[in-house]
Amino acid sequence: MTAVSPKKLIRILLADNHTLVRAGLRALLEKIEEIQVVAEAGDGREALHLIAVHQPDIVLMDIAMPEMNGLEATAHVVKEFPQVRVIILSMHANEEYVLQALRAGAMGYVLKDAGIGELELAIRAIAQGETYLSPAVSKHVVADYVRRVGGESSSLEQLTSRQREILQLIAEGRTTKEIADLLYLSVKTVETHRMQLMRRLDIHDVAGLVRYAIRMGLVLPDA
Repeated sequence: MTAVSPKKLIRILLADNHTLVRAGLRALLEKIEEIQVVAEAGDGREALHLIAVHQPDIVLMDIAMPEMNGLEATAHVVKEFPQVRVIILSMHANEEYVLQALRAGAMGYVLKDAGIGELELAIRAIAQGETYLSPAVSKHVVADYVRRVGGESSSLEQLTSRQREILQLIAEGRTTKEIADLLYLSVKTVETHRMQLMRRLDIHDVAGLVRYAIRMGLVLPDA
């Protein structure tokens, strides 16, 4: 009699800065067959480190996280760990957030108020190499994304990865010295990046940069 080979586990990493949210997700996911939570991260930088360590199949990624948000982290995942797939978990069905997630390379976008059945469906679809968007996310988002992919880059896409990182940290209220220490840069280099940001975006004060970062989904007003 031929032995039945065990089905492959889908290994998940959770990235969300709310401990209780991660605990709830872990408890729900661990009830599903063939799904295993291998690690948890509280921000984008920690997520990238833990992906390198644990090599998960899928990352469930929140958008609004400190130091490095989920959209920026997703772009890094796609570049550095192309075998790892990202599902964005978000409270927002807003078109701009969804488009930014798709541009960053996420293969799924699931709203946080979705049922566990929908989350399981999304995970299994993405594990098979498919794309999944919550039904509540309007269909015109996809059509608009397809229409805009070949068009001009948004102002955010014209920034370098380092500039986007610094923009987020500025919007979070970090001082130039704090940003320099966090990113292992000199204060002068951070100031240069800030001036380049302002010039490229045609924004000439920190308050304007903060408003822009919020509008583009790099940070949320309550982040």
